[in-house]
Amino acid sequence: MFKRTFACLVACLVTAWSAAAWSQVKEIPWGTSAVGSAGHKALVVLAEMLNREMPKYRVTVQPTPGAIVTVKGYATGQFEGHYGSDIAFYEMANDIKRFKGFKTSIKRQPLQSFWVFTTDMGMAVHARDKGKYKSWNDLAGKALFTGMPPWDTRAQLERAFEALGLKYQYRQVDLSAAGSILQSGGIDGFGLYSNGEASVPPWIAEASLATDWAALNPSAAEIATLKKAGFAVIELKPEVFKRDVHTDKVVLLPFYYGFHVGLEVPEDDMYQMLKVVEKNLPDLVKADASYAQIAKDMPGFQRLGVASSVNLVPVHPGLAKYMREKGVWDAKWDSRIARK
Repeated sequence: MFKRTFACLVACLVTAWSAAAWSQVKEIPWGTSAVGSAGHKALVVLAEMLNREMPKYRVTVQPTPGAIVTVKGYATGQFEGHYGSDIAFYEMANDIKRFKGFKTSIKRQPLQSFWVFTTDMGMAVHARDKGKYKSWNDLAGKALFTGMPPWDTRAQLERAFEALGLKYQYRQVDLSAAGSILQSGGIDGFGLYSNGEASVPPWIAEASLATDWAALNPSAAEIATLKKAGFAVIELKPEVFKRDVHTDKVVLLPFYYGFHVGLEVPEDDMYQMLKVVEKNLPDLVKADASYAQIAKDMPGFQRLGVASSVNLVPVHPGLAKYMREKGVWDAKWDSRIARK
């Protein structure tokens, strides 16, 4: 009788402990871009690692039509994590373009907490047309797929085209069909990009199987105009794209992307998350080359990311703590640290 009672008591205690432990697991439905995008692939890799290394949290990857949907979704309580860029933060802070009129809907302020990579924007045309186009302005009036309407990648190209005075015909196509539509002449070009100066999104890799595209670089005069307008300009080796891009270098315009959470993740937990990422960078890079930039210098990259947006959105205190420890925090940013 005693043994049976004791066994029942142990079973009840185990059940109660398990329920308590389970209830302490913090769910993070984390928004990212569409399946097939670089952002979706990168968050799947990150989530798998965080779920293994931080058992008190459980990250679920939530694909959406585009990154700004996740920023808006966090702000309105739909997600606990978002995929935010300096472009999106700029538009949100200034209540313009894709965020026009959104301020009245904000229930909680999106923060910056973890900068992951740059996304580096350029243009591609069909290889048969590479002699026809010598500059981006040669695409004036042409039918181009610059990315899905909500995408920050498209917003970056739109800003660049505005700076150049370039007007074109936008064509929206299914990601899986972009290559075949370029091949058939349904579009004259598409937005080309790398992630972290090291990888290409799955949809462009798929397009490469369906068509022979060539990178189209802006002219020297266009590059000067873009730099004057505030754009950073980089040159990548063709090897990044793992195919013949029909030019000896690819000129791209980078901007900063991050996977961010808010104060629902406390300061010490966010700090720990960054330390866990740092420890697992070799595995992250092996799974997705997009993480190559932070693998080279994670603290330095956080500084660059924060500098891009510090006047636009507040900084998570856990990120500030990490950066102070690494000696990359600027004291003039102290007033921009988020507080409850």
